[in-house]
Amino acid sequence: MQNKISFTLFPNPNLTQIVTEQTHMKNIFLLFFLAGTFCLSAQNTATVTGTLRDAANGETLIGATVEAVGLGKGNVSNEYGFYSLSLPQGSDSVTLRFSYIGFETSFRKVKPEGRIKLDVSLRTADALLEEVVIKANSLEEKMKSTEMSVTTISTKEAKLLPALFGEVDIIKILQLKPGITAGSEGTTGIFVRGGGSDQNLIVLDEAVVYNANHLFGFFSTFNSDAVKDVKVYKGGFPAQYGGRLSSVIDVRMKEGNNQQFSGAGGLGLIASRLTLEGPIQKDKSSFIVSGRRTYADLITRGINNANAGKPDYDPIPDYYFYDLNTKVNFTLSEKDRLYLSGYFGRDVFTFKDETFDFKFDWGNTTGTARWNHVFGPKLFSNTTITFSDYRYRIQNQLQGFYFNLGSNVKDANLKVDFYYQPSNKHTVRFGGNATYHDFVVGRLKAGSDDGEVSFEAGQKFDGTEFGLYANDEWAVTDRFKLSYGGRFSAWRNNPATYFNFEPRVAANFAVTDKWSLKGSYTRMNQYVHLLASSGLSLPTDIWYPSTEGVKPEVSDQVALGTSYLIGGKVLVTWEAWYKWLQNQLDFKDGAELFGNDALEGELTTGRGYAFSPFEIEIEKKDGKLTGWIGYTLAWTRRGNFPDINGGANFPPRFDTRHNLSVVALWELSRRLSVTATWVYTSGYTAWLPGGRFSFQDIPGGQLQPLVPIYGDRNTYRYPAYMRADLGVVWKWWGRHTENDLTLSIYNVTDRRNPYFIYIDFDSVETPVGDAPTRIYAKQVSLFPILPSITWNFKF
Repeated sequence: MQNKISFTLFPNPNLTQIVTEQTHMKNIFLLFFLAGTFCLSAQNTATVTGTLRDAANGETLIGATVEAVGLGKGNVSNEYGFYSLSLPQGSDSVTLRFSYIGFETSFRKVKPEGRIKLDVSLRTADALLEEVVIKANSLEEKMKSTEMSVTTISTKEAKLLPALFGEVDIIKILQLKPGITAGSEGTTGIFVRGGGSDQNLIVLDEAVVYNANHLFGFFSTFNSDAVKDVKVYKGGFPAQYGGRLSSVIDVRMKEGNNQQFSGAGGLGLIASRLTLEGPIQKDKSSFIVSGRRTYADLITRGINNANAGKPDYDPIPDYYFYDLNTKVNFTLSEKDRLYLSGYFGRDVFTFKDETFDFKFDWGNTTGTARWNHVFGPKLFSNTTITFSDYRYRIQNQLQGFYFNLGSNVKDANLKVDFYYQPSNKHTVRFGGNATYHDFVVGRLKAGSDDGEVSFEAGQKFDGTEFGLYANDEWAVTDRFKLSYGGRFSAWRNNPATYFNFEPRVAANFAVTDKWSLKGSYTRMNQYVHLLASSGLSLPTDIWYPSTEGVKPEVSDQVALGTSYLIGGKVLVTWEAWYKWLQNQLDFKDGAELFGNDALEGELTTGRGYAFSPFEIEIEKKDGKLTGWIGYTLAWTRRGNFPDINGGANFPPRFDTRHNLSVVALWELSRRLSVTATWVYTSGYTAWLPGGRFSFQDIPGGQLQPLVPIYGDRNTYRYPAYMRADLGVVWKWWGRHTENDLTLSIYNVTDRRNPYFIYIDFDSVETPVGDAPTRIYAKQVSLFPILPSITWNFKF
């Protein structure tokens, strides 16, 4: 049986041999998994299955609860809205309760005999029911779940919070959660529990997004009007996820309103957006199209045209970005549903005058085809084909010469996932995937228009990544739940071949109805790597595959925690974690990056670790005043790099000791809401010169400019970062419309936080040139207090 599975997923003979020669420990693990899953399958039971939806638009509900009243049995819907609940067979009717955050609770009676198909649509809760529903479905369920190190963001919360330039950004909201460190001032870069920015798996409708940034990182690629659900795993990763070390950011698009045609949009200071959705065939199929575009380039072009011909006028460069999200879905039968979705986004920067023509564009394209099939009351499957394409291009034309530089990474992925529930005590997930990667690394072409001068550089790689996983969530007793499983992953890049086993274990023990203890251990492997030469996340950073010389990165993370529910309204969660990192990549000191066909020789490999004894979140989702407080105390180190700091440990740029965030949303009335955020972060580390010198090439010659002298990495720490934002939302309604004006004040205290620091000097004139008299550090800050206003509408 093992040989057959191995040959199907890993056609290479060497890989087959590796799979069939797994250690005795892994065989014992597999036998334990199968025994725990199938030996306790319930007998003489009836099974109720179906899909839970929003009655207003037909959207499936993720994580909705179904309970058998009085029997102590319950379950939740999966990420596709599917649920399954086993009941003891009998002649007496059983009352089922269906509930979801912000929706009215619905009760249905069923006679528990055989297989029962029951689809349920829930309606939005009114003011009297909303408190009860929210209390029953969010904080209490989170406390009881085996999931830990997990956070979710609703688009409702995101749209209320103040935002830079009024542009709602889900990634920036995630930066306010504990364990997640922001990048530079105003950017969307995130660093999770000591991991690098490339160690986050970001997926949109299951397709990988390699660069989730616009405007050099100031905005993310996710249009909040098109987003349905965002879930972030910081640890305790489910076995179906792999390929990155530090986090999984799972973004799911809306499916489209299958009840009636509707729309939404907004008009802001720098961008506008519009979303249209509606049924293709009511109750059977729907579509959604959502677009967003900035329009600063329209203003700058007008200014440039107005000043054309003026000899002293310097033209303003053009810049714009756009997003387009599309999705259609079809209910083919009671057991089959088909989804097709796509994302297209691009940034374009251009500058042109009489002698110079420069264009820089970058962006993502993703496509997803997904088929849901219900085999029976206990077995559900999802088959997915995805395509991802990220590329950047720099094109420059200058008086008879041209210069083009680009990079590209493309993926094609096939994934099959099964969801099996033999009884209420077991929820089993298993499946596999295969991904083909194609890399174009630093493709450079330069030369003259007449062809007399020509130069080319760059590399091409490909690789295939495989995964096979199984996981069981087992309710061992009423108080103890265990989630255990594993993932076999493999990578093939001729002649390099790697194979790894990644165990996943998580447990939850309910001490009382309000207090639970949790723990988890996960191992992750990463086969593709981001080569970045700065602390910023830039579109020109290069994705590079694992090869014979570049081994897969590995992480092991263990976490312990506890959750306590206070009065059913406030959940306090504390976690402590430790993460070991192997095969971490960095550039050597003095690495040559430009036009280098031997880029691998400029890399060095080391280890790392990160830990936190205190990561805490206090959250409230009930009542007029909601929000959360998050705090993280953490340390991050890298070391054992033979070509950096002599192998000694050093803190990476994103090592920050203290991270504190406070988020509050206050609903003053049905029309008026006030929101506020406050963040404090210890300063980032920086690699600044420890000294400088000037020199004369010959006696009596001119003094040459100061040359920096660099010592050990990241020995300087920036001043602390602190920022407060305020937001006010005023709503009103028309006959068929809902509107709001959102006022955001970014950095309300006008604090000048450091964006970067550089070394400058003062000098005096001498007969042989300027001689330095003082050397000092100067801080560059980007954003003062920035008010903005946005009009949002629905119809």
